[in-house]
Amino acid sequence: MLYAIHGEDAPGSLEKRQDARTQHLERLRCLHREGRLLLAGPFPAIDSPDPGPAGFSGSLIVAEFDSLEAAQRWAEADPYVDAGVYARVDVKPFRKVLPP
Repeated sequence: MLYAIHGEDAPGSLEKRQDARTQHLERLRCLHREGRLLLAGPFPAIDSPDPGPAGFSGSLIVAEFDSLEAAQRWAEADPYVDAGVYARVDVKPFRKVLPP
């Protein structure tokens, strides 16, 4: 089943995000290689594809896991969590409707 993982950035965490980005992306690439990643990306803090020093307000990952518990364990082990980038992480079941 698919699960939506929403990480909400802690205030002032842009430098931590940049420092942990390589490890974070490698985990996402692993999901992609396994055919389990539907989409992933950050939320710019301002209306711009490159928010510069304004940074990001969080991230969204939609991926396939065996269970809600497995998705939560994966999310809790994210380098952004360890680095203090995310102040909060929510994991919810997700049902894709469109596109088919």
